[in-house]
Amino acid sequence: MSNFNWEKFGIEGIPRGRTSGNVKVFCPQCRDQRHDKRDKSLSCNLATGAFNCHYCGFSGNATEYTDDEKQRWMEQQPWFTPKQIRREPKTYKKPKATGSSRLSDKAVAWFASRGISVATITAMRITEGQEWMPQKNGQVNTIQFNYYHNGELINTKYRTGDKCFKLVSGAELLPYNIDGIKGTKECIITEGEMDALTFYECGRHDVVSVPNGANANLTYLDDYIEEYFDDKETIYIASDTDTKGVVLRDELLRRFGAERCRVLEYGEGCKDANEHLMRYGRDSLMQCIADAPEIKYEGVFTVSDFETSLDAIFENGLQRGLTVGHENLDRLLSFETKRLCVVTGIPGSGKSEFIDEIAERLNIRYGWRFAYFSPENFPLAYHASKLIEKFVGKKFSRKTMTMGEYRQVKERLERDFFFIAPEADYRVDSILDRAKYLVRRKGIKGLVIDPYNRLENEQGRANETQYISNLLDKLTNFAQHHDVLIILMAHPTKMQKNKEGNIEIPNLYDISGSANFYNKADFGIVVHRHRAENTVEVRVQKVKFRHLGETGSAFFRYNLNNGRYTPTVQGSEIDPIWDNENHLQAEILRREQEIEQAAAFDFDDLPEDDCPF
Repeated sequence: MSNFNWEKFGIEGIPRGRTSGNVKVFCPQCRDQRHDKRDKSLSCNLATGAFNCHYCGFSGNATEYTDDEKQRWMEQQPWFTPKQIRREPKTYKKPKATGSSRLSDKAVAWFASRGISVATITAMRITEGQEWMPQKNGQVNTIQFNYYHNGELINTKYRTGDKCFKLVSGAELLPYNIDGIKGTKECIITEGEMDALTFYECGRHDVVSVPNGANANLTYLDDYIEEYFDDKETIYIASDTDTKGVVLRDELLRRFGAERCRVLEYGEGCKDANEHLMRYGRDSLMQCIADAPEIKYEGVFTVSDFETSLDAIFENGLQRGLTVGHENLDRLLSFETKRLCVVTGIPGSGKSEFIDEIAERLNIRYGWRFAYFSPENFPLAYHASKLIEKFVGKKFSRKTMTMGEYRQVKERLERDFFFIAPEADYRVDSILDRAKYLVRRKGIKGLVIDPYNRLENEQGRANETQYISNLLDKLTNFAQHHDVLIILMAHPTKMQKNKEGNIEIPNLYDISGSANFYNKADFGIVVHRHRAENTVEVRVQKVKFRHLGETGSAFFRYNLNNGRYTPTVQGSEIDPIWDNENHLQAEILRREQEIEQAAAFDFDDLPEDDCPF
């Protein structure tokens, strides 16, 4: 086997002659930044060449392979074929059918009290049996809602008498009763299994339920949109009428398209379908379906059209948007969808890099998916490599990044980042058509257009100001209609110099062509590099709605090793503590801990009561 080359990573202090075990030495990446410079935080495996810093996360492998060894090793890796990502099937845990289809008298009586007959229980293959529930820290009796796909058991949701829930850890997430809507012209989608049973009881077998309650994360729909929902002429959304139900409703409308959806209204005193069935009966619930309004005349609304959203604001106030996790910037700015964010700055200031930082952090923190139209970031592999650096926290190189890290983030990009790159058609309508497709099929929440001047100019006979005004209106309307955040990067043309000969910080009014870049933006950001101080100033120049932020500046240092921005203090000569953590692995670890703890889902599909089973 080839030797280890510790020196190429700046690692010193490896004992000579030893070939096994672990040793700890000083980390070349973070020792100078540490208060305790005596701490040997870098662990080195003398048998494998692997090293990892327990303080800053600096890791890699010092093995020196020959060219033949590298080629043989690469050919043995599952990721070696470029298209391997797309070919790898998703693997899930398959649950075992452990419950009994013969329900106890108490359980049958409870379902009957909710208006659900034995015939429906049998048809929907509900079972009962003992299951270990983390909330109870032991085995308890449960009702089991079994999720089938093509007749095969895929997942099971367990429910105790006092409303504790869990799904099978590691099993696939999918809509409940998905087989029931295959090939139908219509379908009903509910917030919980009890509401799905309610409609089934009333004769509507074309009903599904979301698996995880009122949750805006609908990524599990990706694999079912084309086969089960694209053929639907009408989709009835039967979510609850509380605040969380409104969030779910809006995301379903966004994914399915409002033009073919109808939203059920249950009337005074009823928040869901099962309550309506118990209070008013089957015929009344069927009338709710018949009365579900069609899309009103475009552009004309009354308060009743947005009453639930208005009620939520009344009860909870205007809510701050989503932040990226940089405290200095979070104090100034929070993002939300249905907005247009304009970013500008002089060439070489790091505008595109900072936009990537925003996208990566919104993806890690909130699961947002992004689409890019970024012709200046070609070829696409270059752009993807920069994104991977931001996820992993290391320079994109075989010398610093492990194959496991590379493959892991590559798969994340495959799932959550999409690149719009038509061969010749750079018209804004062409870009937005592809973005609309990605909203429906993949649920993107952000669209980056970088830069504006690479869009095809369709000014025609209109003057430049009016043309830009119309284009910005088109982007804003798309953002509002499809519930996405659009980030538009635009270059300034006016680069004034001060008395010292340094280029002054531009603003949104300096962007080529029109003051409308400032006037029509919801967020306005200027990225400027102070080369003398080696800092980057992110100046929030405009926040249209004050509950989302305020104007001001946040200062950063740019990390050449991973493309990240680390907060700093203006004028400070002290290097910040660099963020070299693998963001994706940290997120995976957090999710694994949540699964281990098996925290209960916050479901509101059943009333608070004493359930006897």
